[in-house]
Amino acid sequence: MKIKYLFQIIFCGILLSSCVSGKKYKELVEREKVCSQELEKFKRSSLDFEAKYKDFQVLYDVASAELAKIKKDTTILGEKYRKLFQDFQTLTSEHDVLENSFDKFRALNAKETTALQKQLEAKSIELQRKAEELLALDTELKSKQKLLEEREQRVNELEEMLSRQEGTLKALKDKVAAALIGFENKGLKVEQKNGKIYVSLEAKLLFKSGSIVVEAEGKKALIEIGKALELEKDLEIVVEGHTDADKLASASFPRNNWELSVLRATAVTEIILANCTMSPIQIMAAGRGEFHPVDANDKAKNRRIEIIISPNLDALFEIISQD
Repeated sequence: MKIKYLFQIIFCGILLSSCVSGKKYKELVEREKVCSQELEKFKRSSLDFEAKYKDFQVLYDVASAELAKIKKDTTILGEKYRKLFQDFQTLTSEHDVLENSFDKFRALNAKETTALQKQLEAKSIELQRKAEELLALDTELKSKQKLLEEREQRVNELEEMLSRQEGTLKALKDKVAAALIGFENKGLKVEQKNGKIYVSLEAKLLFKSGSIVVEAEGKKALIEIGKALELEKDLEIVVEGHTDADKLASASFPRNNWELSVLRATAVTEIILANCTMSPIQIMAAGRGEFHPVDANDKAKNRRIEIIISPNLDALFEIISQD
């Protein structure tokens, strides 16, 4: 009897949902079209951002590797410089000894004098060659030292900027988590990964089954999120709707999981914007349907809203792009 009663309730619900006016359905279809266009725009923006972020990581690794190589080259050149300088001093001493010997034996016969003079000239030529090598090494060493200082400064700037960015992101994550502390154990999670902040809200906190209307408890959480982020002007925020893989059996809206995910994301976005001073330019609504599950064995976890908060990395890319 209970099962029969339950089917009667479901049947009544389907009849009621099919009674939505054609005008309302057209509005929602148009709304889905706009959301799809916005989603494509965000996908391109998101791919560009992720590519920039990966490029930054690669350039940072290359800069660090170059810095290590320059340090190694500088050490080798320093050792060569010290060795050549010692050779130069030795040759200078030998040259002085030969000069003294030449003076002492100036009175010797012409043959011995000529031999000593040739030996002295050979040492002078070798001494000149060593002096030129020493000068060239000194010039190269100074150039490497200058390059090393420049690369160290650039790497330090990147490290400092990255550290500051990570610190800022962590502080923002803590701020959002603190604002939502009252919703712990209610299907809400805040985490930091891949240079972004992810606020995941299970559908049970926000919507009734199959509904696109945000429940009162979920609305409170969204208002707190909006207040926590409204003063952060250098952020890009994406609200993503996700569903499970169960197919919707409805001829009216939402007709499928795509529509359901888009409409839910739009509903969440509207509540956030309506209750804070955040610019609409910073936020975007998108639907991913059932195609990005987080747990193959738990449908409830897949039915969720994810708010993805990305920092502005323009300052970092400006440092990287410098010659």
